[in-house]
Amino acid sequence: MEAVRLLAAGELAALPTETVYGLGAAALNPLACAKIFEAKERPLSDPLIVHLPSSGWLEKLARPNELALRLAEKFWPGPLTIVLPRQPIVPDIVTAGQETVALRLSAHPAFQKVAEAFGQPIAAPSANRFGRISPTSAPHVLSELDGRIPLILDGGSCPHGIESTIVLIRGEGMEILRHGPVTAEELLQFGPVSPDRGDVSAPGAMKSHYAPRTPLVVSPFPTFASSGIGLLAWTGKGEGYGAVERLSRTQDLREAAANLYGAMRRLDEADLDLIVAEPVPETGLGVAIMDRLRKAAARE
Repeated sequence: MEAVRLLAAGELAALPTETVYGLGAAALNPLACAKIFEAKERPLSDPLIVHLPSSGWLEKLARPNELALRLAEKFWPGPLTIVLPRQPIVPDIVTAGQETVALRLSAHPAFQKVAEAFGQPIAAPSANRFGRISPTSAPHVLSELDGRIPLILDGGSCPHGIESTIVLIRGEGMEILRHGPVTAEELLQFGPVSPDRGDVSAPGAMKSHYAPRTPLVVSPFPTFASSGIGLLAWTGKGEGYGAVERLSRTQDLREAAANLYGAMRRLDEADLDLIVAEPVPETGLGVAIMDRLRKAAARE
């Protein structure tokens, strides 16, 4: 398998996950991980998520407590990343020098096949240039990283379409560092969820992120239609806009999450002056969608 050969040789491979495509490298090889930062133009202060080949690797890389073990048992494999105290084996470049490491176990069959064959952890942030729209298909990865990486493993479109939920374990409670497919309501069944204190850096936590090149604004009253403006629609009809992309015709938040990045990317490629995004309800998965839209609209 070419992806496994490349990982073993310290090279990169873009791999599909159930959330977005990841740019994979051998997580225990610092030089290989440095190639991720180079290809993505990613700052070294932004830590990487490490994908495990099996749950048996959890205690090799981290020091989980009972809550972490229960979360892993419930949500792995799946779109939940757990931040825990690291073991010395984890390279500093992976954790951005922090004493914690972000871990998850992907449910995507193609990623699982590569991870199991490789037999070691894979560091895999989203396979795009830093700060840009995350890729949810192989053509998206090609448009971002063509010529920068040796392989893209095409596994079709990503089912969830937004990045994993990230939780930081603090004793018997947790903080959500990034909202995603596993919702706060689901996590509350396992313990208290407190506000993010901002003292631990998490992937995707910077103010401006997931951004198209075209300026984007979030507006509940998108009335200023023109041929130079595109609409990312939730309920609006879209008359008079230069381009319209609908997140979901039935106002289904899971469908909206799966369509979000592809719709943003198509509007970004439509030669517009501005993209207007309608807000979605901030319940359940809508919290994660609005988090991505606000970061896409931010300009640092």
